[in-house]
Amino acid sequence: MGGDEMIDGVALSNLDQPLFDGAGATKRDLVGYLDAVSDRILPVLRGRALSVMRIRPGQPAFMQKNLPKYAPDWVKSISVWAESSQRQVTYALCDDRRTLLWFANQRAVEYHPSLFAGDRPTHMVLDLDPPADDGAFELAVRAAFLVRQALDDAGLTGAVKTSGAKGVHVFVPVVEGTAVDDLAAATRAVAARAERVDPALTTTAFIREDRAGKVFIDSTRAGGATVVAAYSPRVRPGVPVSFPVAWEELDRVAPGDFTVHTAPGLLKGADPWAGQMPEPQRLPDDLVAEGHTIPVARVQAMHEGKRRARARREG
Repeated sequence: MGGDEMIDGVALSNLDQPLFDGAGATKRDLVGYLDAVSDRILPVLRGRALSVMRIRPGQPAFMQKNLPKYAPDWVKSISVWAESSQRQVTYALCDDRRTLLWFANQRAVEYHPSLFAGDRPTHMVLDLDPPADDGAFELAVRAAFLVRQALDDAGLTGAVKTSGAKGVHVFVPVVEGTAVDDLAAATRAVAARAERVDPALTTTAFIREDRAGKVFIDSTRAGGATVVAAYSPRVRPGVPVSFPVAWEELDRVAPGDFTVHTAPGLLKGADPWAGQMPEPQRLPDDLVAEGHTIPVARVQAMHEGKRRARARREG
C-alpha cells in the first residue's frame, strides 16, 4: 500500500487508505489536519491523561485508555488510579508534535484528555446533550445560552465549543486549589439553575428514558471524566471537529461547518479556544453550597435503577 512517509521521525503508513466508512477523508487527511492544528490542540492535551478513540479498517471504533506496550519509549505516560475498575491505568501524555503524529498514525481520531492537570481540576464543564433528532444542535445551543445565563448570574464566565457531534460544551476555568467535590457541586448547581429557567427545554435527569426529548445538561464531568478536546476530530461522517465558537456566533453555526478539511482554513492563524477562554475563576460559596444539597446524578440514577428493577420483578 502506498503513502508511507516520515515526519518528525515518525513513520507514517497507509496514508491513502480511507479513514473509515463514510469519513470522506483519508488517513493522510487526519495526519495533515492534526499537524496543521498541532500548536492549538497540544496546549489542551499537554500534561493530561489521554484517552483516544481509534478506528481500524473494517472494525468499529474503540476507546483506548491504556498506553500500548508497543508505544515508542519517547511517548510520555502517567499512571492514574481508576476508581471504576479499581486499578492503576497507564495513560499516554500527548505533550509534543511527535506524539500527536504517532497517535494519528495509530488511527486515533478522537482525543479525550482528563479534566485534571496532574492531580488538580482545571475547568468546570457542562455538556449539553440534545435528543437524537433533527434540529438537535439548535436545541443544544438554546440550552447553552441558559447555562451562560446561570453562569453570568453567579458571576462566572465560560467559553463554548461545538462537541463535533450534535452537542455543545461550556468550559469555565477554575482557580488552583479548587476542591474536586466543590467543583462537582457547583457544576450540579449551575445545571439545576439553568434547568429551572426552562424545564420544557432542558433536564438534569441522568436516566435517558426520563429525559422526554429534552436537552440533557450533563453536570457529571467533574472528577475522573474526560471531554473531547477542542480541535479534536470525531468518528462521524465527514470527520467534523470540536470547534470553539464565540457566544455571539453560536446560533449561526452548524456542527458540519467545522471538519478536518475546513477547520485549518477557518482558524486563519488564530487560536480561538485560547483567545476566548477567560481567566481562572473562584467558585462562589453560595453556588457550591447549593450544589452540595443536590444528589450526585450517577449515584441517584444507580439507586433509582435498582428501585425500578425491583418494582418490575415484584410487579
